[in-house]
Amino acid sequence: MKIQFIFVITIFSFLIGCSSLGVDKDSKKIIADGLTPKELYDKAEDKLNAGSVDQAIEQYEEILVFYPSSKYAIQARLDIAFNLVKQKKFKRAILELEEFIKKYPDIAPTPYAYYLRAVAAEKQSSSILDEIITDKAQRDVESVKDAYKYYVELIEKFPESKYAKEAQEKLVILVNTLARHEFYVALYYTRIGGHIAAINRAKFIIENYPNSSLVPDSLHLMSLNYKKINADDLAENVTEVLKLNFPNYAPNYSI
Repeated sequence: MKIQFIFVITIFSFLIGCSSLGVDKDSKKIIADGLTPKELYDKAEDKLNAGSVDQAIEQYEEILVFYPSSKYAIQARLDIAFNLVKQKKFKRAILELEEFIKKYPDIAPTPYAYYLRAVAAEKQSSSILDEIITDKAQRDVESVKDAYKYYVELIEKFPESKYAKEAQEKLVILVNTLARHEFYVALYYTRIGGHIAAINRAKFIIENYPNSSLVPDSLHLMSLNYKKINADDLAENVTEVLKLNFPNYAPNYSI
């Protein structure tokens, strides 16, 4: 009798376990509509082609929930980030890409994730008026600094990737942007009589962005500010350096 009671309890426990497993499986199937990861991905692409970007992103996210280890999950993560960049949701895109890099530090698509993260940071500081009347160097350049750092990380981590060459070209542009920002600040200090601060800013450009196009202007501005504080010998030394390295220089700014 005791043996029979234990047997009944065992069978009952087994049936409850099977029932629970069945519910979980059916629930998952209902939530995912019974679709395979490829079918979910194709559905997301259809949404995207129809112009429903937010719905497409939601569809990509379903792949991450229900099939996180599939190859489609890898692509879905990149597609989410790419479309967030297109929507100008740059901060969220960067977070998504950093999660991708953390999860997949060294697979074939990872260099692209590094590249897209830098692009997102670079675009974050852009304005549609930049090519007409404004200059991003006159605004907050924290995102430009981030972009610079991200491109450097890409080059260092994946020097042979197809994105490394473009990253090098981007660095030239960003260096000039950062140097221009510092130069605008130096000009501001010059105009309000903060000559020591202006000299220090000009020095910063020369020391930290030696390959930028702002070096000759920075030397000229430094010499001018030395004269303002009657440091004529220092002003003359800087002028000699300017003449030696940029013999055809003419000022490209006004105070």
